[in-house]
This record gives sequence, structure tokens and C-alpha cells, in this order.
Amino acid sequence: MVTIPVIDLTAFTNSNATTRQAVVKEVYQACHEIGFMYLQNSGMSKDLIQQVFNYSKSFFNLPLEVKQKQAWSDEFNNTGYVGIERERLDPNKPGDLKEAFNVSKEGAVGIDACIVDFYDSCTQLANTVLQTFALALDLPEDFFRIRHDRHNHTLRSLHYPPLQTPPKPGQVRAGEHSDYGSITLLFQDDVGGLEVQTTAGEWIGAAAIPDTVIVNTGDLMQRWTNHVFCSTKHRVMIPNDDRVKQSRYSIAFFCHPNDDVEIACLECCQKEKSPIYPPILAGEYLLSRLQATYGNS
Repeated sequence: MVTIPVIDLTAFTNSNATTRQAVVKEVYQACHEIGFMYLQNSGMSKDLIQQVFNYSKSFFNLPLEVKQKQAWSDEFNNTGYVGIERERLDPNKPGDLKEAFNVSKEGAVGIDACIVDFYDSCTQLANTVLQTFALALDLPEDFFRIRHDRHNHTLRSLHYPPLQTPPKPGQVRAGEHSDYGSITLLFQDDVGGLEVQTTAGEWIGAAAIPDTVIVNTGDLMQRWTNHVFCSTKHRVMIPNDDRVKQSRYSIAFFCHPNDDVEIACLECCQKEKSPIYPPILAGEYLLSRLQATYGNS
């Protein structure tokens, strides 16, 4: 049975070269075999995470007409409030039973101090993870970090409301999808429902583990590394017990390269097979995926 590994970052951030290399090896294995990992001792403040969850809950508790005043308008901006069923992550299924609020680095400044602090902390952690990726692939340590230095990331608060009526056939809380960027940091409550698809095609649960951050690799990292690191399909299912009456909350930090970075297969990843994908600019890829997700509705 495949399990999502738990990796302790302490040995990378505070240790000598040998211990750091052991962590790098674990990261490589996780990204290569399943594309998901739990990080312990990530350096993120528990209090800050709780503050952001509290802020998120208070926002989603607002009346719909108030939330709609900050509605998501277009894929070029990709910020603001996204209503229930507005997104269809799996194009073959009904709209997702969730609502979301997207924030950019500039947008965070006008919202709340805890959001700004959280965005900055996530950026710092993402840079550390990108550093481990570079070392895992025998690249210069700052190879990925400098290609993400414009902080073109999106902080997304998510609310999956309790179900009042039966879902439509095939409808879930978040449809099967892979993430679009390089990596995602995910913080979730303990209601559950997140599932990850293994390379064998089986779905396994990714329950909340206290004091960890889930990290998964996205499409652009998969393209960059010629599938050495995999971008894994995942989804959020509707619970089949009393938790269906509970709200589920999560916070995702989507880490994306600078728009003008060309995502072309790395030479170090061409030893076993020739490039799978043609080069593409990071910004163009993100735009195409957002357009597909929101369609014309």
C-alpha cells in the first residue's frame, strides 16, 4: 500500500551537509513516486495558521451579496471570491461544492495583517522546498528560487459547506485535478475528504496530520522535470457519515514561477527519455488552465 511520506525539515534547515542530503533524498523519492508529502517542522507558526483559518471562516460566514462584491472577475487577475459550483475542476462532472477566495501578494496588503504575514511565511517555506528540489536534481541550489522571485503566487482560502440537499450525480467537493504551478502548500482542518491518486490509479486518503503542511508538485514542475517529479491527480470527496453536515476548511498556497520563465525540459531529466513536452512560458500555461477551469459560465 502506497503511503504519503512524512518528512522532517529540521534536518535540512539546521544540519550539516550529510543530514541535509538525507532529506533531499527523501524529497526526491516522494516527488518521484507519489508527488505528495507531509512536512514536519516547516517553520510555519501554529498561531498564524490558526489566525488565517479564523479570518477565512469569518469571511465565508458573510452574506453572499457581501462576498459577491469581491467576486472573481477574470483569469488574468485570478483574485477574489469564487462562488459554490462556479468552478468545475473535473470538466466531465458538475460544478464543485465549494467556495473560495483568492489573494495575490498585492491584494494581501489590503486585507489583514495576518494574511500578509502568512503569505510571506508560505513564500519562505516554498523557497526552502524549491531549494531541496534543486539539490535533488543536482542543480544549483537557487535554480528554482530565482525563477520564482516575483512571488507570482496565489493564496486561496477554501470552504466546503455542509450539504443541505443530495449532490447531483457525480458531484463532489472538488473534482479530480492536478495543480497548475510548480508546488502547492496545503493546510487543512480535520474534517477530511482529500484523496490522492497513486501511480497505480488507486485513490488513497490524505488525512490531516497535526503540525504538518502537505506539499504537492504541480504540472509545471512535472513538465520541467520530464515526469521525474509527478503532478498527481487529487480530489475532495463528500463524507459518507455525519461529517457531511460539517463545514470543511482548507488553505492552499499555489506557488508559481515568474510569468516569463520558459518551462523547458531540464537537461538532467533527459537521460532516460527525450523531452515529453514542448517548452512553454509559465504565464501562458497558467492562463490556459484557468480558462479551462472556469469556461464561459
